[in-house]
Amino acid sequence: MITSELSEEDSVTSEKADKLQGGTQQQKQGVSRRTFLQGVGFGVTAVGASLVTSEGAAAPLTGDGTLVAGPGPAPIILIVNGKTHKLQLEPRVTLLDALRNSLDYTGAKKVCDRATCGSCTVILDGAPVYGCSVLAIEAQGRDIQTIEGLSTSDSPHPLQKSFVEHDALQCGFCTPGFVMACKASLDKNRYPMGDQIRSDLGGNICRCGTYPGVRQAVLDAARKLS
Repeated sequence: MITSELSEEDSVTSEKADKLQGGTQQQKQGVSRRTFLQGVGFGVTAVGASLVTSEGAAAPLTGDGTLVAGPGPAPIILIVNGKTHKLQLEPRVTLLDALRNSLDYTGAKKVCDRATCGSCTVILDGAPVYGCSVLAIEAQGRDIQTIEGLSTSDSPHPLQKSFVEHDALQCGFCTPGFVMACKASLDKNRYPMGDQIRSDLGGNICRCGTYPGVRQAVLDAARKLS
């Protein structure tokens, strides 16, 4: 009797072990490094961007209909200072690198490259942004303004004139970013107050300490533009 009960228990234990071993084997077979990488995918999703290939065909789609580009160069259209540029860029390229390295708009400076100093400030759809923290693929089809588009060699922008008149620059690395941040501020409010200017320029750093001159330049430019 005791032998029979032990045999039944051994049988149940063996059956459970077989099931556990089988389940483990199924898990190992179901998830591998290759299938994991395939699930993650190598494409970069283009948020809010309408992608086309050089032949004009639609960009690849995932199963849920999401537009995907990459990892290699993808066609991108940037509108800078009213001029349209067609480029082939990897989706990882920032707007700052695209402007400087591919289009030769070198006014925006690459200083911190961490969205802290503001030297790379440009205006995107009317708002100041750090060029180093925006992907070029996110900016395509949108209105991009750089300091090169503010004036011609014969006619500087009133804000640029005010920067010179009030000695609002020294080494010059931060100056283009400050000018663009100031322009965005004046575009929003042509009659700024001191506190508003400080707030609007809070994302830009001048290591030379020309903040008083910058604020005076904004106030002076506001009078010239009114």
